[in-house]
Amino acid sequence: MSVTQQQVLDSLARIKSPRGVALTNANVLSAISASDGKVFFSINVDASEARAWESVRAEAEAAVRAMPGVTTVMVALTAERKAGAAPPPPPTPSRGTPGVQPVHAHKPPPHGGAQSPMARQSEIPGVTAVIAVASGKGGVGKSTTALNLALGLRDLGLKVGLLDADIYGPSVPRLTGLHEKPELDSERKMIPLRRFGLAIMSIGFLVAEETAMIWRGPMVMSAVTQMLRDVAWGTLDVLVVDMPPGTGDAQLTLAQNVPLKGAVIVSTPQDLSLIDARRGLAMFKKVNVPVLGIVENMSYFQCPHCGTKSDIFGHGGARHEAEELGVPFLGEIPLHMAIRATSDAGNPVVDSEPDGPHAAIYRAIAGQVRDQLKGVIAAA
Repeated sequence: MSVTQQQVLDSLARIKSPRGVALTNANVLSAISASDGKVFFSINVDASEARAWESVRAEAEAAVRAMPGVTTVMVALTAERKAGAAPPPPPTPSRGTPGVQPVHAHKPPPHGGAQSPMARQSEIPGVTAVIAVASGKGGVGKSTTALNLALGLRDLGLKVGLLDADIYGPSVPRLTGLHEKPELDSERKMIPLRRFGLAIMSIGFLVAEETAMIWRGPMVMSAVTQMLRDVAWGTLDVLVVDMPPGTGDAQLTLAQNVPLKGAVIVSTPQDLSLIDARRGLAMFKKVNVPVLGIVENMSYFQCPHCGTKSDIFGHGGARHEAEELGVPFLGEIPLHMAIRATSDAGNPVVDSEPDGPHAAIYRAIAGQVRDQLKGVIAAA
């Protein structure tokens, strides 16, 4: 039995907002996605009221989870400050002993400066190293590279997970052939799906493939945080995170949430892609994330019949860019039917053709990434 949007709304109508209004009449609910027992929606409130709404979010999630036919629920609380609104004032000092702050008073950061966003970083329990696979623009084969990189690291004997954080267009369900719903453990955390020896999680497991993913900034941050923190990853040497293209909220949320051990930038050889890749490199350096290197995808086309190489998008641009910026160049991946066909079929080339030339390229890239993480992984 599958749950409908109207049934979800009927359940939420019994929940009261902090002002005593029915949640469905409080003008805070996003569109509700309800498909195959998976329910996702957000509660959008002003930042000044976010604390008061957290208990409402938890109550709403519990109410929907208890509905017959519901297997997975994600309820995001998003908070935006109204345009022109001033930040909340600091706590009023206690009237107690002069010069003594109350226990609950906010302690200002040292030297009077603002607290760094990176101060919110904390490790994911059981995960030794988190690395991001990113690109400055879409369409460069980032997700295919991320999955095959994860498989290459697996082949080197590491315990590996893959998080599809590309919330605008999740590709991992199609690339892995996985469409099941994640179950919950005793602590109400989502259990990653497993295939190819990887622990895998994607926002695409929670919403239908044809659903239009329309996200505002705070919703992006809330969803990425939940995908990191509300998943029972278990013990992993490396968690590979497939990021959305660009340099926006998802990338910053990841960098501020967990201490990233590095980022891999994927680009094609052409100038337009390299310009955007340069922006991605600059962003990761700005938030003190080590750049593990650049991968040149679709580097060349080799005719399967005559063996002639053609540089469809140019060639060598990413290698030159890496040399100019002083970061490692990790390797060239060709534009080839085998890589495309195995990806579309949900059987990535490193797993389906492990002895082939393309699997060898991905494993060589994985070996360079592993070598740069050796100190971190060995110390765990």
